[in-house]
Amino acid sequence: MLIKPGRLLSHINSPADLKKLEPAQLVQLSEELRQYIIDIVSVYGGHFGASLGVVELTVALHYVFNTPYDQLVWDVGHQAYGHKILTGRRDVFHTNRMYKGISGFPKRSESEYDTFGVGHSSTSVSAALGMAVASKYQGFQDKQHIAVIGDGAMTGGIAFEAMNHAGVSDTNLLIILNDNCMSIDPNVGALKDYLTDITTSRTYNKVREDVWKLLGKISTFGKSAQDIVSKLETSIKAFLLKHSNLFESLNLRYFGPVDGHDVNHLVSILDDLKKIPGPKILHCITVKGKGFSLAEMDQTKWHAPGKFDKVTGEIRKKIYDRPQPPKYQQVFGHTIVELAEQNEKIVGITPAMPSGSSMNIMMKAMPDRAFDVGIAEQHAVTFSAGLATQGLIPFCNIYSTFMQRAYDQVIHDVAIQKLPVIFCLDRAGVAGADGPTHHGAYDLAYMRCIPHMVVAAPMNEAELRNLMYTATLHREGPFTIRYPRGQGVMPEWRTPMQEVQVGTGRIVCEGEEIAILTIGHIGNYAIEACQTLAKEDIHPAHYDMRFVKPLDSKLLHEVFTKFDKVITVEDGCLMGGFGSAVLEFMVDHGYTSSVKRLGISDKVIEHGEQQELHQECGYDPESIAQEIRAMLGVTAI
Repeated sequence: MLIKPGRLLSHINSPADLKKLEPAQLVQLSEELRQYIIDIVSVYGGHFGASLGVVELTVALHYVFNTPYDQLVWDVGHQAYGHKILTGRRDVFHTNRMYKGISGFPKRSESEYDTFGVGHSSTSVSAALGMAVASKYQGFQDKQHIAVIGDGAMTGGIAFEAMNHAGVSDTNLLIILNDNCMSIDPNVGALKDYLTDITTSRTYNKVREDVWKLLGKISTFGKSAQDIVSKLETSIKAFLLKHSNLFESLNLRYFGPVDGHDVNHLVSILDDLKKIPGPKILHCITVKGKGFSLAEMDQTKWHAPGKFDKVTGEIRKKIYDRPQPPKYQQVFGHTIVELAEQNEKIVGITPAMPSGSSMNIMMKAMPDRAFDVGIAEQHAVTFSAGLATQGLIPFCNIYSTFMQRAYDQVIHDVAIQKLPVIFCLDRAGVAGADGPTHHGAYDLAYMRCIPHMVVAAPMNEAELRNLMYTATLHREGPFTIRYPRGQGVMPEWRTPMQEVQVGTGRIVCEGEEIAILTIGHIGNYAIEACQTLAKEDIHPAHYDMRFVKPLDSKLLHEVFTKFDKVITVEDGCLMGGFGSAVLEFMVDHGYTSSVKRLGISDKVIEHGEQQELHQECGYDPESIAQEIRAMLGVTAI
């Protein structure tokens, strides 16, 4: 489907083309850019509200600064759709997040304008500061470095660490706070309240207006701009510090708040700020989903709605002729409430992902027992550890890829102390169109090497419920349950929960000649492969191991005694993962079976539909069947 850009936008192939426009044309260009994002995303899907909220800011930044010489860092990355369109990717933007298409996030290998790859949040200030220090060291005194941080990213601890350093750096660093009171869900915490106070304070805004009126004249004064600011410095700082300005206390010159949707005012402000040396912060007030009324009214729903009718706002969903299984995260959300109703010690924790993880179900049902701690994975883990020391049973739900950010806390604060924190790792395996920053490829490997840790993965919804219940009974140390993004396999999933003996697997089907060992949901692919092979009179045995740590040694002794050909299947990295654990067991016990491991090889997996990526990784049903044929020396009928 051909979607044509607007009259001005059709001529913008780079920021150099943008700079040819008159300032009066920037409003029209912003409108065209916003409409183009709506047109493309409505048809092809993708993130939505975040990029609509920064359209004017995006236009102003590329109009004022000399990108890519001036370094522009986006945080979080799903704000960057307009940036991609203005920097030479307009005509391929429809391939956004598609297999072999452009990335949904800034990516250094994709464009020189993408100065820093991002997918996780809160990294922009650190990265931009590193760039600024490097430029100063190398003598590029005129080079500007801009970190656009928004969609809740300022709540991440690394952002505060970076600002603390930036305040004493004496570098050309401009931090732009895109303040829309949102991440995917509404922002939480004291910082949100603080920013709200700034934007609503009449006294504060009166001083702000006076300062901006004066700064608006800086261009007229030319070289004397720096002197003007210096003369104002003492009085402005005294007022700001009196009113407890967080940013000024970190030695960052604070400007704002300003309207983030007035493109010409933004151009004027940015043009002035680039003439003021040193680290500074511009506070922009924006509306997530700006320009699409439904997205403005329900910002969580329209963060990434999928394909939709841009006229009616109807979100297009697949129509099925039979009941469909729920998503694993939905099963988690309902099950934790069910468990918490039976056990008053159970509490829930999530770092800024209540709707994505379905912790919002517990937050609604039991608001005093479920906690959204903001984009702060490290804090989420240690906070959970603190809860556990007092006898509570914390379910700490963090996406697998985001748990990587809290790895030290898992070891130092939880495992060493043998605290019974239950980690539920959502989005394990390949996460789909979000790509390499979001794939949960490493959790089996990075969790199984930690002492005292139990690592389990359910093959279906009933197993997830059983493992969650089992974890509440395990008091000897931490317990990890990992499950993928998307649907399970059981439309009727509300089965009675049963305790599972820790470290035990199960036989899915008996067989001969070769055994398949699987972990987690990917075992359902092995079932499909076995069904295909049965038509060829090939009957592998299939074992669902359930636990990577501890392994079911009794079951493995049985497998290696009975079979001299074994294949392991996992939707995680092969290095150090489930297959490696099986090989270690085999070698340690003197078995000599031939083992083939299927999983994610030692490479970065890009973005695409999950099924496409499973096929690329070589553990889809047909790939499993083909590997079994190869091990048995037969060909497909």
